[in-house]
Amino acid sequence: MNRRQRGLAWGRLLLGLLLLVVAVMLWRTTRLRPETAPGPVVAATADAIDAARAAQHLGEAIRFRTITHQDPAEDEVAEWEQLHAWLQQRYPAAHAAMQRELIDGRSLLYTWPGRDTKQPPILLMAHQDVVPVSPGTEGDWTEPPFAGTVKDGWIWGRGSSDDKGSLVALMEAAESLAAAGFQPGRTLLFAFGHNEEVLGSGARAIAEQLKARGLRPEFVLDEGMLVIEDHPVTQGPVALIGIAEKGYATLRLTARAPGGHSSMPPPETAVAVLAQAITAITGSPFPLDYSGPAAEMMAALAPRASFTTRLAVANAWLFEPLLVNQIAATPSGAALLHTTMAPTMLEGSPKENVLPQAAIARINFRIHPRDSAAGVMARVRAAVHELPVELDWEGQPNEPSPVSSTRSPAWQVLAELAAEASGAPVAPALVLGGTDSRVMSGIAQDVYRFMPVRMRLDELGMIHGTNERLSVDNLDRMAEFYRRLIERAAG
Repeated sequence: MNRRQRGLAWGRLLLGLLLLVVAVMLWRTTRLRPETAPGPVVAATADAIDAARAAQHLGEAIRFRTITHQDPAEDEVAEWEQLHAWLQQRYPAAHAAMQRELIDGRSLLYTWPGRDTKQPPILLMAHQDVVPVSPGTEGDWTEPPFAGTVKDGWIWGRGSSDDKGSLVALMEAAESLAAAGFQPGRTLLFAFGHNEEVLGSGARAIAEQLKARGLRPEFVLDEGMLVIEDHPVTQGPVALIGIAEKGYATLRLTARAPGGHSSMPPPETAVAVLAQAITAITGSPFPLDYSGPAAEMMAALAPRASFTTRLAVANAWLFEPLLVNQIAATPSGAALLHTTMAPTMLEGSPKENVLPQAAIARINFRIHPRDSAAGVMARVRAAVHELPVELDWEGQPNEPSPVSSTRSPAWQVLAELAAEASGAPVAPALVLGGTDSRVMSGIAQDVYRFMPVRMRLDELGMIHGTNERLSVDNLDRMAEFYRRLIERAAG
């Protein structure tokens, strides 16, 4: 065989290999199909939720100013006491069916005994507290933030969407079932922490009580994710169920130097050293990685996405860099792929012409499930290297949660009911913020975070912001979802 013939042979071989690779890629792409839905939904046994009455009840709940502050001494404890009395008054059948306990002062644990005590219980969660309204912004609200106004199909006020809407919807569901004589087959637990907004102690105290009693829930459902009406992958609605949440840690970074007059500065000041350290830390970001809940979400949504997206997801072994670049094109997308860091607070001199003896910065980390607080600290120490700074955690870091199953019976039930309630495809997701359910990971088999609330991406800013509100339709959808979940999972 001469040189020309050998060249032609190699060319045919390479072309054949290329065609084979293309064929495999296309075959993998065609195999991407939406997962088959579980079995049929069992018919409801109780009357439908009265949406107008539920909306009125949520409006009343908003009027209790259960605002948690970083300093607990600023909390108005009487507001929680009034909320608790109101719950007993508004939901008499539920309170007759369930045992009520006050834990850690203001947190509530309800137990609805099941017929079969050998089955593991189910734990449903919400929280009672709300964040403050920024001083001076009250006049920017369309309706007063604590009036609980029901108007034009909306319930207005602080806590309507985070998280008194969930609390009221759960109690509406429990009340309708209890009034109809429903008794769960397995025990139901309702946990309503009192200080979730400050990553507080209420839910942790409940978890400790359950652990001490030997109770290990089959699954936990809390707030955390919802139905995004304009999801960027599908350009349509997607019901996202949180299967994990990031950890939370704040690093205190301190640089020290002799103080003095700013007219005679030394070659290196505390502020200059601090600036170098911040730059070194933020200049060494955690790597973006296409794995974990983000990859699971993309796999679930790809069958409903464009051909290009399907091709890339089905062949991530080849297109992973492209997927990473596309997902990380926005800050929220990038946060799905790695541990994030954000300098948030600075302290220095009390006066412009005084050199501080200590300059302090705080950097907030949201830790990806594949990382840990210890790993974060090790990376930070390597970044600052020999700079003369002190590194300490501000309080105790919260580790990221374990990743819950998307193959368990609990997931199958939740996914089916979420699809039914929202009319949208379902996908697992990573919760970027923090919820009370993080403390239940040590006692529960699986922890999920979802509410069937439909919102557009541009509406998410009202949560914790001005004009927080929840539509009456969304509240009704939540209450019906919880009622059917109780019937399906605990009936």
